[in-house]
Amino acid sequence: MANEWERFNQTFFKTLECGIEKLPQSEQEKLYRPCAVSCVQNYVLNEQQRQFNECGGDLDLQYEKYGRSEFFFAHIVERGRVYEIGYPRCLCPAVEAGLASAPVHCECSRQSILYVLNTLLPEKKIRVELMHTVLSGAQECRFRVTVE
Repeated sequence: MANEWERFNQTFFKTLECGIEKLPQSEQEKLYRPCAVSCVQNYVLNEQQRQFNECGGDLDLQYEKYGRSEFFFAHIVERGRVYEIGYPRCLCPAVEAGLASAPVHCECSRQSILYVLNTLLPEKKIRVELMHTVLSGAQECRFRVTVE
């Protein structure tokens, strides 16, 4: 029975991902945003806020001090403006559970980064571009962040 339920869930997620891939980017963003917020709302956001506050609200200083761990990396491309951030491996529980497998699912990570950075820098315009992810065949998940 457990294997049957796993197969059902995998098929269900695959069907959803195939449908989401066909939607315009703006609709994909709307679908993944609530999941992204829920995923990072507690621990990730709180830790990022703690680090940001400790570094006096300076994202460059935060990334210099905390930009390398087993779960997260951050590189300063242009101080105060452009960063490349990401994860050395896919950290998504839905991927780890074998449910999500399509690269479109990485919109959730992009939305989580947007949510965290918009919370830290509410007066700034934040753009997050997906560069590559594990689900698209890369060794890591990397996003380019532009702060204006």
